[in-house]
Amino acid sequence: MSKQYLTLHTLSDAHPSDVFVLAPTSKSILSASGASTIHIHDTTQSDFPLLQSLENVHILGIHHLVTAREARRAASAGFEGKIKIWSEGEDGAWKADGEISDQLKPGDVWAIALSADGKYLAGSSINGKINVWSLDEESKPKIRDYETKGSFGMCVDLSRDGRFTASGHENGSIYVFDNDTGRLTHSLAGLVKPVRSVAFSPNTTLLAAAGDSRTIALYDVKSGEQIANLAGHGGWVLTLDWSDTGEYLLSGSHDGKAKIWSITTRQCVATHSHGDKPLWTAKWLPKSTRSEMFALGGGNNAISFYREAAG
Repeated sequence: MSKQYLTLHTLSDAHPSDVFVLAPTSKSILSASGASTIHIHDTTQSDFPLLQSLENVHILGIHHLVTAREARRAASAGFEGKIKIWSEGEDGAWKADGEISDQLKPGDVWAIALSADGKYLAGSSINGKINVWSLDEESKPKIRDYETKGSFGMCVDLSRDGRFTASGHENGSIYVFDNDTGRLTHSLAGLVKPVRSVAFSPNTTLLAAAGDSRTIALYDVKSGEQIANLAGHGGWVLTLDWSDTGEYLLSGSHDGKAKIWSITTRQCVATHSHGDKPLWTAKWLPKSTRSEMFALGGGNNAISFYREAAG
């Protein structure tokens, strides 16, 4: 059974270059490109107006940006090697809230992820090492340091309860670590080619992983077994995001296509084109109405918003 989504609005030239990352909050969406500015748009109004711009965030540009689902906290990673933390005030304005000064150098941090409560941040690195920091302490200490086999850590995710960290690597490896014990839980096989996105389901029962194989693999987090393959993308899969209920998975590809997958049927139920350039980022917006909404960003410098058609 297919689902219909309507284009709500498109922010043309939202950034001067490719939109690499979108990071939603309950009422807004943060976005960044290879430039040094973070834009914040209001998602409660139909024209998605610009609320705030954070200038000169990372001098060499931003490559990753994440928000905490249940806290007013965000984190950004820049090409110069820094991770900066941001907090949203009661007035809705975002401001700098420190940085991780762990003697980081370019390449020490690539992908980043925040726990739902915003208390923990995980980061991957070019040498394959995966780190977890505690953000509630002023010094923001590193609390976990996971070794892998040395392949570039292209993506990372933290489960919403903060218990697990997952990482995907250039050599096709996928690892799941238990943050409580500090031990490797699973080394997952199946994709072989570079893994560009990993994402835990909301209840942490499933892990989705995808990349250059063009296939999305679903794993059982408890057993580590691969339970499904979702095939249909014509290009590298660059981004994955679960709906709040865990019923649907949103994916974006290098060929500019976004797909929505039913986890129950293991079938694609909707496909949307974001132009012919890479679709770097695809994110569900927190459900505030009866209709589901998602946003897409990519190589056409625009951000497009979609809403589920009323039944």
